[in-house]
Amino acid sequence: MRNYKGGGQGGGGPQIQMNIPFTKSVKALVIANVVIWFFLQVILEQFFLSEPFVTTIFAMTPGKVIEFFVWQPFTYMFLHDVAPTHILFNMLVLWMLGSELEGHWGSRFFTLYYFVCGVGAALIYVLVSTLYGLTSGNMQSMFMPVIGASGAIFGLMLAYAIIFGERIVYFMFVFPMKARFFIMILGAVELVMILNNGIIGGRVANLAHLGGIISGFLFLIFWTRWNRNRTQRQASKAGRKLRLVVDNKDTPKGPRYWN
Repeated sequence: MRNYKGGGQGGGGPQIQMNIPFTKSVKALVIANVVIWFFLQVILEQFFLSEPFVTTIFAMTPGKVIEFFVWQPFTYMFLHDVAPTHILFNMLVLWMLGSELEGHWGSRFFTLYYFVCGVGAALIYVLVSTLYGLTSGNMQSMFMPVIGASGAIFGLMLAYAIIFGERIVYFMFVFPMKARFFIMILGAVELVMILNNGIIGGRVANLAHLGGIISGFLFLIFWTRWNRNRTQRQASKAGRKLRLVVDNKDTPKGPRYWN
């Protein structure tokens, strides 16, 4: 996730499989991100437009979201920095973690979760930036566009740590550790960066990263409880419909239950 400023940026346990397939929703998301980045941001904005109009309109700017640019918390996820490292990292993580999550959840729930994390990260960023601006008098963060899929990506990292927490990953590609501890470290780093640099410090929107984790966590709690309550209601409804039918004939079958 970037604050956009107009320019380029073997362990002993189970491990991530390297023959990871490209699942349906992950493939569609990667293609959409790469096509939009390459044709609209790299080609159109850099060579044909005098100003980055695509990024200006579709990036997520807190001040504009408050002015009812309601599409921005969704569209900002498909924009990235002109420098290829930004989109390359996001798309690699989306493929490596997202494909396993989609295989576990199914395409429909995976896609819902992905966008809940991304949009939730944007809304948290807007809320905190607005409160910070009103209380501190520094309104700079309200007018700094944010781009990137990292909010949704950090939400995927959280889900991966919960579901596949025993998998071994490599911190800094060197140190093996369980996935759950790896994600905990990343979350702690994001929090420390916010505390050290502030909400508007640096080019990286750490608050949006942390917002993706928070959004994913809250959504998974809500979804789990909602499913549990729905299952209980269905079981209770089925129990009320169950009735005892007594066979008065002299047969060995005895009482029978019917739904």
